[in-house]
Amino acid sequence: MPRLLQHRLDPASRLIRLICAEYGVPLDLDDIKPWARDPALLEINPAATGCILIDDGEAPVVGVLGAIHALEERYAPTAIAGLFPATSGQRAEMWRLLEWVLIKFNDEVTRYVIEEKIVKRDKRGATPEPGVLRVAKANLVEHMLYFNWLFATRQWIAGETMTLADFALAAHFSSLDYLGDVTWETSVETRQWYARIKSRPAFRTLLNDRIAGMPAAKGYADLDF
Repeated sequence: MPRLLQHRLDPASRLIRLICAEYGVPLDLDDIKPWARDPALLEINPAATGCILIDDGEAPVVGVLGAIHALEERYAPTAIAGLFPATSGQRAEMWRLLEWVLIKFNDEVTRYVIEEKIVKRDKRGATPEPGVLRVAKANLVEHMLYFNWLFATRQWIAGETMTLADFALAAHFSSLDYLGDVTWETSVETRQWYARIKSRPAFRTLLNDRIAGMPAAKGYADLDF
């Protein structure tokens, strides 16, 4: 059974968990705090980042892109459609939006929120910087305008079928939603999409997550929110 070294609110780890759940792959979870720079973690990944996928008989796979590739090679279903579209044009759009989420959205929104609300919580004397959180919130508003436009023109983020890009965005939103940082009332189209993907069986494990001393925001686990 593969094992994932992860932090429960790390969107990259959540994306890997969603893929495994969608493909029916049992997954053991080991909670880590990469920013603590544990020597055992540094032996596997000197960059001290997650997520890390460990599978019997295989070298550890570091990072979300490597883990996605490993899961597709080892576990992607052959009898049913996976998370990659059928045509090259559709795959190109999926990769474009996957990059948007993993790089642009993460760099402008999610990583700031995680750093201020999660990482600093573990560092003695560190407190969240309101100015940084204001910037992240402003950036989130701009991203939501774009996502709302996309979901007003298509069924899923990259087209008419659900893809890896949907899981990536849902992983990020689930982390932000746990912390109460998404204003769904002003994002109707994106909220409707998130309600659909949130109701998938693969999402159940994420909705059961809880962080000690940090309860989930109201509506986090509700399918009708």
